[in-house]
Amino acid sequence: MVPLKYNVRSLRARKVGSLMTIFGIAMVVWASIFAFGLSSGLDKTLEIAAEPLDVIVLRKGSTSEAVSAVTESAAREIKALKGIATNAAGTPLAASELVVFAYLPRRGAEIKVNVSVRGVDSVSRALRKEMTIVEGREFKEGVREAIVSRAMANRFQDLGLGDKFKVDGAEFEVVGIFEAGGGAVESEIWTDQAVLAQIAKRTGAMSSMQFRAASAADQERLINHIKNDEQIDLGALTEKQYYAEQAAQSSLIKFVGYIIAFVLTVGAMFAVANTMYGAIASRAREIGTLRALGFGRFSILFAFMLESLLLCVTGAALGCLAALGVNFLLGGIQTGTMNPGTFTEVAFSFDFGPMILLQGILLAVVMGLIGGFLPAFRAVRMKVVDALREV
Repeated sequence: MVPLKYNVRSLRARKVGSLMTIFGIAMVVWASIFAFGLSSGLDKTLEIAAEPLDVIVLRKGSTSEAVSAVTESAAREIKALKGIATNAAGTPLAASELVVFAYLPRRGAEIKVNVSVRGVDSVSRALRKEMTIVEGREFKEGVREAIVSRAMANRFQDLGLGDKFKVDGAEFEVVGIFEAGGGAVESEIWTDQAVLAQIAKRTGAMSSMQFRAASAADQERLINHIKNDEQIDLGALTEKQYYAEQAAQSSLIKFVGYIIAFVLTVGAMFAVANTMYGAIASRAREIGTLRALGFGRFSILFAFMLESLLLCVTGAALGCLAALGVNFLLGGIQTGTMNPGTFTEVAFSFDFGPMILLQGILLAVVMGLIGGFLPAFRAVRMKVVDALREV
């Protein structure tokens, strides 16, 4: 086999070309990691939100809370069912919640988008244990006060601590900022259900009902009971299924991200191939000499493929470090998009976890293998005599 130091010395001898190729690969990997991280970050936000034993009750045929209605009488019947988990005081962990929209401007832009405002009751917090007030205080019941996630406060002009925003013409004051471990609830504003229902004129029915089953068997039994009870006349599904459907409706983001990564990858493969063709054209006599010394065709092929992989893996390492560096300097990158199911803002953070970085590295390896194969194949097809005659 051709020694590895031969390939390293060869790359060092062509510093400018090698560095430009490495830089190009690094840029492609960097951009791809951001595309993959965007898609994965959105999925994780919805995945984190799902509690295994939680169930969401909606109007039959509804795919989101935005187009659902659960009457008070149906909610009372469901809360009385056996199999729903209870807290220390014996109260069922079941909450009726109302979701309406506020039309708010983003920070630094004139554009306004819909933001979910959730009216909650006293049990709702018990169903989201991950929620923690990090600034200010909890809102008071019966008063036009609200708490807002840190992510939404950073993205919208009127959602900072002490700011005021309007819902259906009524003004609410932000009295608290919360965090929730990156879950979907971080895309919402929370306020008192009774106050919000009065303002939105929705006192007869809420948007949804959420409850926690005592066990997996109870969860399945309760879902079937609610679906089949003609008096209740509602649909039910696990929280995991609900958010999986929400994530599926955001598949366009993933599609665009992977198309961008594919186009960049194809371009980078041509750059690698061009570099390797140039290297082989300028080293024809070296290749002839190696063949004359007894190195076989496979050794030559392996040596040039290895050289191509060295370029790409080095570029991938730089691309990964650049992505992590940007994320570290910005203290984590947060963004948002519209949920096509609810037409409301979903705030989420980019995911730069090990799997995303590994995808970037594997992408570079594919570039190296495909981009380097044809030039390496050309090298092994050279006749020894012709190669030694090259100037």
